[in-house]
Amino acid sequence: MKVFFHPQAEAEFTEAIDYYESIEPGLGYDFALEVHLAIQRAVEFPEAWPVLEGDIRRSLVKRFPYGILYSAERDMIFVVAVMNLYRESGYWKQRK
Repeated sequence: MKVFFHPQAEAEFTEAIDYYESIEPGLGYDFALEVHLAIQRAVEFPEAWPVLEGDIRRSLVKRFPYGILYSAERDMIFVVAVMNLYRESGYWKQRK
């Protein structure tokens, strides 16, 4: 199954990696790894995670306060947001 990122989701991901890397060397890598594992869980079990709205689901990232918001199509996962869980919750809705 293929994975595609909304451009703003990709930017969020990169910014978060840079932020964590600035706090402690290697922490950005750890964050990226945990995000990829959360995406992989969504790929393996696309309907296992709770629906937030419409067809958007959220897979939580371990160790970090982030969720991967995605929609599952027949042959792909579309990542709508790499969302900091402390951020305003509905900011991603215009991306659908």
